[in-house]
Amino acid sequence: MAEARVNGITISYGDQGTGSALVLVHGHPFDRSMWEPQVAEFAADFRVITPDLRGYGGSDVVPGSTDLSVFAEDIAALLDHLGIETFALGGLSMGGQIVMECYRLFGERIRGLVLADTFPAAETDAGKRGRRELAERLVREGMKPYADEVLYKMVAPYADAEVAAHVRHMMTSTSPEGAAAALRGRAERPDYREMLTQVSVPALVVVGRDDAYTPVADAEAMHAALPDSTLCVIERAAHMPGLERPVEFNAALRAFLAS
Repeated sequence: MAEARVNGITISYGDQGTGSALVLVHGHPFDRSMWEPQVAEFAADFRVITPDLRGYGGSDVVPGSTDLSVFAEDIAALLDHLGIETFALGGLSMGGQIVMECYRLFGERIRGLVLADTFPAAETDAGKRGRRELAERLVREGMKPYADEVLYKMVAPYADAEVAAHVRHMMTSTSPEGAAAALRGRAERPDYREMLTQVSVPALVVVGRDDAYTPVADAEAMHAALPDSTLCVIERAAHMPGLERPVEFNAALRAFLAS
């Protein structure tokens, strides 16, 4: 684990391997350890950077509201700190939306996009209320009740016990204040659907077949919108195919990076 001081906070991150940079952005309410199978697979051929977003993992917690643009600016600043100018960029769920925001802000630095179990639409009014209410609940109750409630939507009920335990540990280790800040900011995110039609780099869209949060139809719509994209549906996986089915996920990612 390494740390860098960027944008007035301390960011914890992983930096393994050499070669072209591959930057992977975790989802909510996780941390960079969700990418362990990908780091193990790709660090032999790429420089794999896995930041803990502010509010998560070992990075500083900043209460209040954290917009996706703030997460994106943290990533840009970290990569500046590391001397990385161009990179492939991937993210899961909220991380995928941060990837889209990164492309909006500094797309000229990005060589390819990986959008896993995510969706580009802005939040509905009902969705905004739901995210704000969940933010208040996490601060009030802590992470454990929420983790117990959603664990088997994050991973499939048939997921390996070790995978489920890892996911639960990430969720219960997350700062309620950090998670709440992200929820409040994510409620106000822009709509990326039009932007996707103008993406000028290759993209890989990945989704678990049994994902209840971002169903296959959402991935198909992104695939249709992106000018140069590949769609991969991972069988026997829910919202976290990179952990649930790492062999299949890594094969799709390797084929994409090789292209």
